[in-house]
Amino acid sequence: MAIRSSATAEDLPEASFAGQQDTFLHVSGDDEVIEYIRKCWASLFEARAIFYREENDFEHSKVYIAVVVQKMANADKAGVMFTVNPSTGEEIALIEGSWGLGESVVSGDVTPDNYQVDKKDNEIINVTISDKKVMYTNDEKGTSVKVDVPEDKRKERVLSDDELIELTEMGKRVQAHYGEPMDTEWAFEKDMLFLLQARPITTLGNASEDARDASSDLGDVLVRGLGASPGMASGTVKIILDIDELDKIKDGDIMVTTMTTPDMVPAMRRASGIVTDEGGVTCHASIISRELGIPCVVGTGDATSTLEENTGVTLDGKKGLVFDGISENKEEATAVAGTVEAAPIITVTEVKANVSMPEAAEKAAATGADGVGLLRTEHLMLTSGIHPGKFIADGNEDELIDTIADNVQIVADAFYPKPVWYRTLDAPTDEFITLEGGENEPREHNPMLGWRGIRRELDQPEILKCEFRAIKKLHEKGYTNIGIMIPLSQSPEELKQAKALCSEVGFEPHKDVDFGMMVEIPAAAIMIDEYIKVGIDFVSLGTNDLTQYTLAVDRNNEFVAKHYTEEHPAVMKLIERTIRKCAEAGVTCSICGQAGSVPHIVEKLVGYGITSVSSNTDAIADVRKTVARAEQKIILDAARKRLE
Repeated sequence: MAIRSSATAEDLPEASFAGQQDTFLHVSGDDEVIEYIRKCWASLFEARAIFYREENDFEHSKVYIAVVVQKMANADKAGVMFTVNPSTGEEIALIEGSWGLGESVVSGDVTPDNYQVDKKDNEIINVTISDKKVMYTNDEKGTSVKVDVPEDKRKERVLSDDELIELTEMGKRVQAHYGEPMDTEWAFEKDMLFLLQARPITTLGNASEDARDASSDLGDVLVRGLGASPGMASGTVKIILDIDELDKIKDGDIMVTTMTTPDMVPAMRRASGIVTDEGGVTCHASIISRELGIPCVVGTGDATSTLEENTGVTLDGKKGLVFDGISENKEEATAVAGTVEAAPIITVTEVKANVSMPEAAEKAAATGADGVGLLRTEHLMLTSGIHPGKFIADGNEDELIDTIADNVQIVADAFYPKPVWYRTLDAPTDEFITLEGGENEPREHNPMLGWRGIRRELDQPEILKCEFRAIKKLHEKGYTNIGIMIPLSQSPEELKQAKALCSEVGFEPHKDVDFGMMVEIPAAAIMIDEYIKVGIDFVSLGTNDLTQYTLAVDRNNEFVAKHYTEEHPAVMKLIERTIRKCAEAGVTCSICGQAGSVPHIVEKLVGYGITSVSSNTDAIADVRKTVARAEQKIILDAARKRLE
């Protein structure tokens, strides 16, 4: 078996926690499985994991871990696939692979083959074959060992065209399933493809466009590798061949090493640039450097032996080059790495952020987002570890109210006075089962179509009233920028009942608080006129659910994922109808589903007259550019018509 971690603070939009928890391979037998599950749990509190949480302001008491036990894939070939380019966001599958287990690729022990596939038509646009010197396999005892790659396979291509297309198709399904670009690990065992892991790409949007091609007038190229984290950096070379040498790295130095490990993260933070002998653009050094915003060049082959200790160099993390000497204008080189700010883009259509966890609010606000178009309640509940019904059953309503209010306040603080739309609880029953007090949750055949959203909250009104009281408490403290919206409504009667409950707690919809709803069900889109008559201040299109309910495609079912598309004419007609009806009635209309992060769909939404677009934090900058272009096009088209 393989014993792996899945922790609540891993792989968030703002922090990857790459390598912080332990993985154990080739585990067999009941006693060993139990032993290594314990070790995996324990790794949550190793020094490096504690340090990382401290640096990223995560509360130690709110980090939970699941230990996943998987069948061990004895891979003939394995690696990593990003479903978009992690540095530029381009819609290509970026795949890296090598012989044996994927440990050699992820750890950076080997410079893997690099492949790029255009996702639109599965055209293979780039193939780079590397000299793969080592690989991981299992020995006679079933343990993982590092061995030399046979001479005749070192420079042999790992993945065939057919395998690349199979991987790319899997990547499309994974991205559609999660609704965002993903970082995956895969393996082929006897021609069968295994998906081992999927997590969000945590570094999209970190790379800034170069202010100019600064490397064109620098000195001689000393080493060449792969551009793993864009930007320019100058500094003094410090060669690290052993973990005990990390103290050599002072602020602004260039760290040169064979490959980084999670224990090196504190030193990496001090460095202005990273250069490694081994590794590809999906290895630990690459992921962490992009997350930290540090220029990085990997897979040079010989940087530790070619570069001289205490000499000055300048590296280009986009082109993968290391130059002799420190740039004459070090400030200029740093500026090229991303400290020069372009003039802000002003749009009439607001661009907001989707926020799932309070810890992510500060980074989301730093993008300049015009507010929060979707603040999900589910993670606030899930991280408490206690079922909301248990708070009620135990007579701890005040504790539940405080739990909600304290977490929402963090987000409201980060964005004040910009609007924050709080969506009331919408967790499917299968997410509640694991909470303390969740053992009585019903076992539903399809929770996505089951007891969730406002239909459940009206059955359990005491929980909903606690949510209303929490937002009321924040309003009384001055956080009047928070609005309330109900999820998954199928009839205007549900909206009436929800507003009545809000009034019961002394919090009047439309008078004391803006009150709105999600449009996630075709019935809501078709009956939007009736909802407007009942009274709503705003609506938000939840296109992830709207798509699956319109097309009868479960977005959690891999067998039908290929049929899931927000661009289906029926879905787009419902979206257009909702936007136009809201515009006619003067009701604010936003979108918070994945469609709000797709540029060509955003252009259509702006044309329909949408008020705001709410996207994932990493897509905000690109969405704002798309919105600006769409608005300019509308103005130009109108001007041309007048001239005609």
